[in-house]
Amino acid sequence: MLDADADGLASPDAFEDAVVTVDVVTRVQAAPASASQRKNGAEEVRFRRTAIAKTGFDLIADTVRRLPNAPGVYRMIDEAGDVLYVGKARSLKKRVVSYSRPTGLSSRLMSMVNRTVAMEFVTTQTEAEALLLEANLIKRFRPRYNVLLRDDKSFPYILLTADHEAPQVLKHRGAHSRQGDYFGPFASAGAVDRTINALQKAFLIRSCTDAVYEQRTRPCLLWQIKRCSAPCTKEIAVDDYRALVGEAKAFLSGRSKAIRRKLGEEMEGASAALEFERAARIRDRLAALSHVDSHQGINTQGIEEADVFAVHQDGGETCVQVFFFRTGQNWGNRAYYPRDEGLEAGDVLQTFLAQFYDDKPVPRCLFLSHDVPERELLALAFSERAGRKVDVAVPQRGAKRDLVEHALANAREALGRRLSDRQSQGKLLEGVAQTFGLPAPPRRVEVYDNSHMMGSSAVGGMIVAGPEGFSKPHYRKFNIRSEELTPGDDFGMMREVLTRRFSRLLKEAPRTGAPDEGGEAEGLGPWPDLVLIDGGAGQLAAARTVLDGLGITDVPLVGVAKGVDRDAGREEFHVPGQKPFRLPPRDPVLYFIQRLRDEAHRFAIGAHRAKRKKALTANPLDDIAGVGAARKRALLKHFGTAKAVAKAGIDDLVAVDGISESVARRVYDHFHAANAPSSR
Repeated sequence: MLDADADGLASPDAFEDAVVTVDVVTRVQAAPASASQRKNGAEEVRFRRTAIAKTGFDLIADTVRRLPNAPGVYRMIDEAGDVLYVGKARSLKKRVVSYSRPTGLSSRLMSMVNRTVAMEFVTTQTEAEALLLEANLIKRFRPRYNVLLRDDKSFPYILLTADHEAPQVLKHRGAHSRQGDYFGPFASAGAVDRTINALQKAFLIRSCTDAVYEQRTRPCLLWQIKRCSAPCTKEIAVDDYRALVGEAKAFLSGRSKAIRRKLGEEMEGASAALEFERAARIRDRLAALSHVDSHQGINTQGIEEADVFAVHQDGGETCVQVFFFRTGQNWGNRAYYPRDEGLEAGDVLQTFLAQFYDDKPVPRCLFLSHDVPERELLALAFSERAGRKVDVAVPQRGAKRDLVEHALANAREALGRRLSDRQSQGKLLEGVAQTFGLPAPPRRVEVYDNSHMMGSSAVGGMIVAGPEGFSKPHYRKFNIRSEELTPGDDFGMMREVLTRRFSRLLKEAPRTGAPDEGGEAEGLGPWPDLVLIDGGAGQLAAARTVLDGLGITDVPLVGVAKGVDRDAGREEFHVPGQKPFRLPPRDPVLYFIQRLRDEAHRFAIGAHRAKRKKALTANPLDDIAGVGAARKRALLKHFGTAKAVAKAGIDDLVAVDGISESVARRVYDHFHAANAPSSR
C-alpha cells in the first residue's frame, strides 16, 4: 500500500520504490464532494514512480492502460510531492490519454507534463460529483497550473437572532451556528453596515449584545435618537417588539412593498386620529425604507434571487465582477482577479464558478456574460448541491441582459484601475530600488512596527506590500511573549518579533541561493527583498543583530525614523554603512514609504487595541473548563454578574438551566479553591 501524508498525497519517500505500482484504496476525504461520496466513499487509484521508472509523457502513457472509463478527478504531482494540476473528466481514461502525446499541447501543458512524476485518481459516481470535487481540491491544494480564485474571504450576512426574547440584529461571518435568521450574502461589510443602519431607523431593532441588554437600567443613546425601541428597559412591550422584528424579516425577505403599504396605512390612520407624533415616527421609518430602495443603483425589477458574473480580460489579466441580488435588492458587488494561466474567458469563468460556490449557498439563478463549456453540467452540479433547481443562463436581451452589461462595464473599469495601479506601483518600487541601492525593484517589502501601552498588551505587526499593493493575506501579528523584557523595551520587542519571524522562515523556506518561485497568491515568495523598520539607528541595530545571529546577510534593512519634531515629510532613512539621509519633501518614493509605514502603524495599533479590549473584557468564567458560551450565558442571565456567580453555592448553581451537578461543583471549586481548607 502506498504511504500517504495527512492530506492524502503520496509522501516523497513513496517515490523511491523500484517499480511503477498501482494501488486502489477507499478514500476518506476531509471534505467529500457529495452525499453519495460521504456514504459510499470514493475509489482512489494512485500511480507512483521510482528514480529508475518513467516520467512525464512516458509515465502517463503507461498509466492510461490501467485507468477506468469512469468519471473522476486526477492529480498530477511533481518530485517534491506538490500537486501541479487537478482536473476532472467524464472518462478518466479518455481525458488523461490526451496528455500522453506532445502533439496539440500548449507550452504551459508541456511544462506541466514534464514535471509530473506521479498521478493520483479519484473515481466518482457522476461527472457532476467530479466537478464539485475538482473545485474542492483546487482550493485545498492550490495547484500551480490551475485557475485559482485568489480572494476567498467569507461573505458577511445579517443575522436576526432567535435565542433571546428580544432578537438582536448584527453582522455575521462564518458558520451559521447561532439560532436565528440569516440574510445574505452581502458583497462587503460596508453593505451590511448600511443595511443594518437602515433597519435600525426603519424597524428600531436593537444591536446591543445580550450582556449589555441584561445590564441596562435606562435607555441608551440609540433610543434617544430613534434608532432603537429600547426593549431592554421595557419602553416597548415584548409582543410589539417582536412585531417590529417580523416586519424586518419580511423586508429582508423581499416583501418591502407590503411593509411600506402597511406603514403608509398606519401613518394615515395616526394622522386621522390626530396622533401627529406617532405619524411622524412612522414617516421617518418610511423614509429609511425608501432610502434603501433608492440606493440600489440598478433596476432589479423581476430579479428576486440571482448572482451576475461578468468577465473582462486585458493586459494578460482577468477580472470577474460579481453582483449579488437577493429579495429583489442589489446587495453589492465585488471584483475578483483569478490566476487564469492564459485561458479564454469562458474557461476561466467555468473554473471560477465551481470554486466560488464550493463553500457558499447557490442562488436560484446565475447570469453570465460569457458562455462556459459545460454550462449544463454546472447547473446539474449546483442543483444537486442546493437540493433545488439552479438555472445557469447567458441572457441575450431584456432586463437580465442589462444587468450583465452593467456588471461587464464594472469589470472593465475595475481591471483598468488595477492595471493602472500596478503600473504606478511598479514605478514606485523602481524608485525604492534606486533610493536604497537595491539590485532590482523589490517584489516583497515587509514593514515592522510595535504597539503597546506602557508595556502592556504589547504586539508586533508585519505588513507586506508588492507589485499588487498591500497583500493582507500575508500580514502577521506577534503577541510579545518574553517575560524577560522590560515593559516598554521597544528594542527588545523588535528583536523578539524578527527572531520569531526569520527563525520560522529558515525552517519553512530555507535559502537555496536560487530565486524564489513565488508560488503564493500574488507571486511574492516567502522571503522579503526589503525590510523596513519603524525606528531609527537603535531599532535598525537591533534588527541587524538578529539577522546576523541567524546567518542572514542578504536581506536589505532600512530604518525609517520620524525626524525632527516627528513631522511627516522630514523622515530620516537609516541604511547600514551609510549616513542617515532624507528625501525631497515631494518625492513620490517618500509618499510611498509613508503609506507603508502608516499601514504598519494601523495594523499594529489595531492588533494592540484588540488584545487590550480582550483583556479588559475578560470574564472569570472563561477560565473554567467545561463552561462554554452557552453555560456562561445561562449563568450570567441567572445571576447577573460573575461576582454573583462566584458567591453562589452549589445548590444555587444547579438551579441554573444547563448546569449539572458536576459542572456546578467545577464552578464552585474554581472560585473557592484558594479558601478551601488544607487536606493536611
